[in-house]
Amino acid sequence: MKSTTLHTLFIALIVSLGGFLMGFDAGVVAGANPFYKHYFNLDEWALGWSVGCLTFGAMIGNGLAGTLADRFGRRCTLMVAAFLYTLSAAGSALATDFNFFIFSRMVGGVAVGLALLIAPIYIAEIAPARLRGRFVSCNQLNIVIGFSAVFFANYYIFKAADSEISTWINRDNCWRWMLGAELLPAVLYFILLFFVPRSPRWLIMQGRDAEAMQVLSRILGREASTVFEEIKSHLKQSSSTPGVHWRQLFHPAFRGVLIIGLGLAFFQQITGINAIFFYAPTIFEKTGISQESAFMQTVIIGLVNLGFTFAAIYIIDRFGRRPLLLIGTAVMSVSLLLNAWAFHDASYQIDEKLYAASALETQQMITPLLSESFSSEESFREAIKAQGVTDNIDQWIQKGLVIQAELVLVAIIGFIAAFALSLGPVMWALFSEIFPNSIRGLAISFAGFFNSLVSYGVQQVFPWQLKTLGPSLTFLIFGLFALLAFFFTLRFIPETKGKSLEELESLLIRS
Repeated sequence: MKSTTLHTLFIALIVSLGGFLMGFDAGVVAGANPFYKHYFNLDEWALGWSVGCLTFGAMIGNGLAGTLADRFGRRCTLMVAAFLYTLSAAGSALATDFNFFIFSRMVGGVAVGLALLIAPIYIAEIAPARLRGRFVSCNQLNIVIGFSAVFFANYYIFKAADSEISTWINRDNCWRWMLGAELLPAVLYFILLFFVPRSPRWLIMQGRDAEAMQVLSRILGREASTVFEEIKSHLKQSSSTPGVHWRQLFHPAFRGVLIIGLGLAFFQQITGINAIFFYAPTIFEKTGISQESAFMQTVIIGLVNLGFTFAAIYIIDRFGRRPLLLIGTAVMSVSLLLNAWAFHDASYQIDEKLYAASALETQQMITPLLSESFSSEESFREAIKAQGVTDNIDQWIQKGLVIQAELVLVAIIGFIAAFALSLGPVMWALFSEIFPNSIRGLAISFAGFFNSLVSYGVQQVFPWQLKTLGPSLTFLIFGLFALLAFFFTLRFIPETKGKSLEELESLLIRS
């Protein structure tokens, strides 16, 4: 690999550490929420808000990202994000008041919104066209590594708290250690960004041609002059277009790429990826396994996510974006529908071991239910209450579930693998490619805001869905949306591999 390419890859990896922090910040609540739920005494709706507030903050970040990046530069915006990540980690770990906890998580959400959109823009603007898909996918890879790392961190912090091997960590405060672990990578990211140059395309847009040429020469070598002139030419052509305002996004010339961007943003989240990631231990506990086993299974899905994201990066510039989306959404649909069937096929009955270990008075109340089987959690819960039992009802439900737990795990692994191979990295690659230079910052902000809005809705409603609709209907809804994503790809998504950003602008934007 040429030294210029290695240098560009090094820059891309530093910039994409913002993705690592996003994955870490988002995934940490999966392990922490069962514990801070008890600390703050939260109901299902408040729990959903404690998880979804990060994405709510991300919407604010999404809305600001394009304007800040176009005015102050990509690098400066990423440095602000790194600083906010640091504040959020410290604040949420030390919070003793629920409102302050929410505020701290929302500060982290703003950082997520900034870094998630600006990192792929920056990488796309420095990467060679032949390798752009791989380089931009580094951001998604780092998101996945962040998710995987935090699942490991949560598991071992939980183990330390559960085994009482440390006087510093216990069941009451382990969530603080989980949330505070983000401080180290956040500070590191802020420092490393000082070694990253400004985006050459942004420099040219600011009239700083000499600086832009220096950056291009370092990252592209002999191709620098050609690329410099190509960028200048396209910026000159776009100068006849009205100034860059939000209303400009809805110009008829951009209608096609806006449909693609908003469609991808919608389907990436409405299929339930963040619901599964953020509530993974809760979902696995629904199959009747122990809390420790649930944490261990989150580690497994984190590793699967990581492995298939590596695979996506390797093949995205070989097979293209469209084939990966078609294969991935098809497998996602099958996996989610299989998961819905597994929960639909489940039943509930009194667990004999728990019955034998119960007090005599409880046994007398439960005895009439020993020979019965129930088709849903809600009917089982009501039957237990009807017998006069008021204590440990959740334990009776967890122990009484009869389900193919292995099938649920396989189905979720299949969904995670397919997402990591398709909608996960491909959406961000397409975001960085389909929008023209003149509106790229604002367009990605708008699509990212919509993506975060859908994600927030899913996260906020998911605990209520599980309790009210049940896992079977919840996963059925996600599966049907994944099927719609397949047909959307078939109808609207073009192939972009191997083309320069300027070529794509000529092909996708109406004159």
